[in-house]
Parts: sequence; C-alpha cells; structure tokens
Amino acid sequence: MGSRTGRPPRLSRAQIVAIARELIETHGVEALTMRRLATELSVTPMAVYHHVRDKDELLLLLLDEAATGMQRPDLPDNPREQLIVAALAMHDTLARVPWIVEVLTADDLFSPAALWYPETIIDAAMTSGLTADNAVHAYRTIWYYTIGEILARASATRRRATDTRATFREQTFANIDSAELPRLAAVADRWAKLTEMDTYEHGLRALVDGLLTRP
Repeated sequence: MGSRTGRPPRLSRAQIVAIARELIETHGVEALTMRRLATELSVTPMAVYHHVRDKDELLLLLLDEAATGMQRPDLPDNPREQLIVAALAMHDTLARVPWIVEVLTADDLFSPAALWYPETIIDAAMTSGLTADNAVHAYRTIWYYTIGEILARASATRRRATDTRATFREQTFANIDSAELPRLAAVADRWAKLTEMDTYEHGLRALVDGLLTRP
C-alpha cells in the first residue's frame, strides 16, 4: 500500500477508519500510528486528530466496526451446548479478523457490543452448576484457548505467505533421532499435516467437559 497523492477534498472519520483498517490488515497493528495514517491519507497529523482523539479511540472505532458483524447464533436448550455454540461463534468471528485479537490482548480495549460472548458463556456455565466466580474463570480459560489458537494459526499463515523455506522445526523433524524420540519420529513425516488440522471444536469440547465437572 503506497502513500496516496493529492489532498482529498474532504476528510471524514469513515475514511480514516477505512484506511486504518487497510494499514493494519496489510502491515499489522504495530504499523498503525497517527503519523503514518496521515501520510497514507496525504494530510497532516492534525487533520486526523480533528476527527479522532488518539490511536486508542481509532482502535475502538475499528473494534466497534468489527463487532457489528459478529455472529449471534441461535442457542440450543442444553446449557453445555449453549456454551460451546457461543464459544465457536466467538472463535469464528475473531478468526476472520485475527488482528483484532492482537488489539484485545495488548491493551485494555474492547467493544461493548462484543460482551454478548462472555455474558452467554458465563450464563451457560452458571446454569450448568458453576458459581459466578468459577464461571468467570471458565470463560477466561476458554478465552485463552481461543485466542492462542487464532494467534498461532495467523502467525503460521503470515510466515508461509512470506517465506517458503523449510522452518527450523521441519528441518529438525526431518532428522529426528528415533531411538531418543520414538513417538515423535513415528509421526515426523505427518507432523505438519497433523498440526495444521482444525481441532478447535474438539479441544473446546474436551475443555468444557473438564471445566463443568470440576468442584
């Protein structure tokens, strides 16, 4: 994405948000600065500050924009399944825009519109028998599992898109010592395929089973 030439006839907040989203999706969250955004818009930083107070306000606008398209699926009657359906919807919503996960984990920023997810998950956990405190802990455990899976996959995807060379892991597994590490050696040639499989729901269900049966 190159710098735009010529001053636009009128700068709007919607235009600022659109270019900020494009900048993040192309170069990552760290690339978003008010100065760089102004350069992309061919305006002065003060022109941008006229519409948004600072970077945090801009990120909140981006979060709100993404939250308007979040999934709110119909929930089944069984509370355990309600929890799983809500967590799957949260995962699928975030997986489409993985840069949002970086914002949510880096700062104390979130969109109030997205609070449907923790509300639904905590309510289902309490209906399943957990105390309010344990239901919050259960939600946080599911949240960490979800964002970890999304960030790991997004990082691997970016790496494969920019570098086709064999990774250090691939090189190591190609020469693994079967006498010392027999289990890994047995699956070494299938490791990449196995670890690329989408096992989120399988892991989620196992995680929920454990969370709902603990004292």
